[in-house]
Amino acid sequence: MEIILKQDIKSLGEKDDIVSVKPGYGRNYLIPQGFGQLATPSAKKVLAENLKQAAFKQDKIKKDAEGIAQRLTDVKLSIGAKAGETGKIFGAVNTIMIADALKQQGFDVDRRRITFETEPKFVGEYVANLNLHKEVKVKVPFAVVAE
Repeated sequence: MEIILKQDIKSLGEKDDIVSVKPGYGRNYLIPQGFGQLATPSAKKVLAENLKQAAFKQDKIKKDAEGIAQRLTDVKLSIGAKAGETGKIFGAVNTIMIADALKQQGFDVDRRRITFETEPKFVGEYVANLNLHKEVKVKVPFAVVAE
């Protein structure tokens, strides 16, 4: 019996895979639980069309991310923070501050896609990693300056 999986199942396959299972497992577990549907010829055609459209959307998202990455190569940010005499920052420089600084320069990047190589705890130069797409990653240098 062939089943089209609606979600990832650890020992069986990933979402949108067509897998062969024993009839009892398909009829009594996968289909009633909503984990899969019967792989009829019409369901296979619908799946093929959905995969084609999803691939087109992912390609467009990736191209947009590559365009943003190209423009981000020349960007250098400066983040102001209160610091003591030794250069230690009071509080923290976080991803929200980086996202706001990028937004001021015309780049709309979600703060959850930003990570640091080393946590900024002192005044100085740092690098932020931007994960724009699973295949497109950019390193943006930024400076923490005392206010």
